[in-house]
Amino acid sequence: MSTFTQILYQIVFSTKNREKTLNEEGQKRLFTYIWQLLQNKKCHLYRIGGVEDHLHIVTHIHTNIAPALLIKDIKLATCDFIKQEKLFTQFTGWLEGYGAFTYHISAKDNLINYVKNQKKHHKNTVFKDEYILLLEEHRIKFEEKYLL
Repeated sequence: MSTFTQILYQIVFSTKNREKTLNEEGQKRLFTYIWQLLQNKKCHLYRIGGVEDHLHIVTHIHTNIAPALLIKDIKLATCDFIKQEKLFTQFTGWLEGYGAFTYHISAKDNLINYVKNQKKHHKNTVFKDEYILLLEEHRIKFEEKYLL
């Protein structure tokens, strides 16, 4: 029997100390690099976006890959890529931890648009407030002291 899944993930993680180091000029190269990483792991990228202090990745993760290991690989590989390419000169790494949220496939288009419009969205909302809202929407218990 074959394996069939349809799990839509939104993965969210931030720069170390939420520093605004991911300038817009280098984001396209970073996003392309992450897309290639996901392709190599047989994941399907629907959308990647973000602003200077965090990223959102909307993807389907291959059945043979644990989300935690995928995110670890993305963070490690992108740190090396950013350093080698001197892409973001002030970048010091990624904040420990991440958010991984699942959605029904019917939410895909809205989710893609949400990630696509991150720059507009963050003119009025800071990352911490957005992240708390995601945690609350998904009924994830958290202690605010761990959100920095």
